[in-house]
Amino acid sequence: MFTGIVQDVGRLTGREARGGDVRMVFAFDRIETAGLHIGDSLCVQGCCLTVVEFQGRGFAADVSRETLSLTTLGDLVVGSRVNLEPSLRVGDPLGGHLVSGHVDGVGEIVAIREDARSTRVDVTVPAELARYIARKGSVAVDGVSLTVNEVRGNLFGVNLIPHTQQVTTLGALAVGARVNIEVDQMARYAERLLSPESAVREH
Repeated sequence: MFTGIVQDVGRLTGREARGGDVRMVFAFDRIETAGLHIGDSLCVQGCCLTVVEFQGRGFAADVSRETLSLTTLGDLVVGSRVNLEPSLRVGDPLGGHLVSGHVDGVGEIVAIREDARSTRVDVTVPAELARYIARKGSVAVDGVSLTVNEVRGNLFGVNLIPHTQQVTTLGALAVGARVNIEVDQMARYAERLLSPESAVREH
């Protein structure tokens, strides 16, 4: 489990095909390594990956074909910058919202414009995801917890404050970029609870 509060911006330093899957190596600068172990989870661009090896100030993770096909990790090339967040530990502050690292789909940046000192970004998402995104609700974009400012059909808008642009990869977004989207888990649970199929039937 994660919070969507990015702890470091790392970079892809190695990519090796392995029998249809890919092993990726990511370097980082600020993450504390003392508490990290083989088998721990790290959120990379919004995707929960398992650490399989440490290489100095970096780690390796195996990325399955499923993850490559359903997220933007398959688009990464050596040198690509990525948002990193270690998994949440008991007692850690919950500064964003609960994020699982299980990407629901890929969105596309369709508009970027200045809004005072912030930047307004419009994102389109697949129709099946749009129903889970609500104004003033939460959404994770490339692993960053953001507040939704507006929703129009399958488009939603967010504001990126200067700090977010400086400490995550979102400051380098351009129109046409693909981004990993994870909707708020509460929306999915609410739908499940309200669906007729979830009603308990007496026998």
